[in-house]
Amino acid sequence: MKPQSRLYKDTLLNNIVPFWERHSLDLENGGYFTCLDREGKVYDTDKFMWLQGRQAWMFSTLYNQVEQKEKWLKIAKIGVDFIRDKGMDAQGNVYFSLTADGQPLIQPYNIFSDCFAAMAFAQYGLAAQDQKYKELAKKTYLNILKKKDNPKGKYEKGTSARPLKSFALPMILSNLVLELEDILESTEVERTIDFSVQEVMEVFLDKKSGIIYEFVKPDGSLEDSFNGRLLNPGHGIEAMWFMIDIAIRRNDKGLIKKASETIIKILEYSWDEEFGGIFYFMDSKGHPPQQLEWDQKLWWVHLETLAALSKAYEQTQDPKISQWYTKVQDYSWNHFSDQEHGEWFGYLNRRGEVLLNLKGGKWKGCFHVPRAMLQCWKTFERMENKGIKGIKPQGKP
Repeated sequence: MKPQSRLYKDTLLNNIVPFWERHSLDLENGGYFTCLDREGKVYDTDKFMWLQGRQAWMFSTLYNQVEQKEKWLKIAKIGVDFIRDKGMDAQGNVYFSLTADGQPLIQPYNIFSDCFAAMAFAQYGLAAQDQKYKELAKKTYLNILKKKDNPKGKYEKGTSARPLKSFALPMILSNLVLELEDILESTEVERTIDFSVQEVMEVFLDKKSGIIYEFVKPDGSLEDSFNGRLLNPGHGIEAMWFMIDIAIRRNDKGLIKKASETIIKILEYSWDEEFGGIFYFMDSKGHPPQQLEWDQKLWWVHLETLAALSKAYEQTQDPKISQWYTKVQDYSWNHFSDQEHGEWFGYLNRRGEVLLNLKGGKWKGCFHVPRAMLQCWKTFERMENKGIKGIKPQGKP
């Protein structure tokens, strides 16, 4: 039985990262192919900019946090150069998608493309000690803040008849600002952290149920509509490990406790007792959700849950956290990990059967799998060094 840290380290470095190194690099045009079938063959060459930013960030982070491999720095560079040279309009907004050679396909309507570009620029600037990319990260971040109250700008198709604000923005800002901490003024970092923690833990976290809503009214109250009742368990749990990271940074024991309790609450609410796994979407009142894929089991939801539970257990040693970790780990490794061709499947049906055997596409790229592997590896390594026990070692999945 190998220690948990070794499971995640070995999988990251010997399975996940090599898969993307072998199959995703576009050495002719720059950037990365993300539409990869089960074996890693490219089945579509369009480039989705938030996945370009995520992969460039991932390889920059590997260089900064794991090992200063020149190969990883070069892989990151072909991503950030592609985003900078082809992926941004004249105002510095990041397009949603491009052709393989860099012609814009879809306008910059999605602020998250900008967020992941900023993360990539910042991490690459740190890795390469390139001031130009650090400045571009800061400029992109400030542009995001300008748009935070109206993220889609002229591309917004909704009216003002039912104003709702989205959980996604404060959630991602809580992580983004820490990624750019070395580049931003300390007052800006603290201000954004304060804003994010307040929004996530006091506005979108419902005090009555203890779970996170995806949309609330501008005053923070709940709206009885499809969007107003929408729950995305994976988002809520992912945000909790961002909150735990912030709490550790600030030595805020109360925030650690509250975030850990919220992880358990969301899991108790969203675990599929019949077939196992975490539901993708739910309606807070039990009505039929508008998302037809609501009962699918997705890779990123389970990976973010493993990262969150490992961090929560390191801080609390709560037996409930340990029990949930084992439950989610067993389901995840047994259903998503592809032992034959490497990497992880992304999409299962409710019964846990592979629905799409792709390894990458429009939404799945080189991000959630390697990031969660890195987070779990480092978290379990710290626990093992401290002698913290209570989560069973994992044999070969």
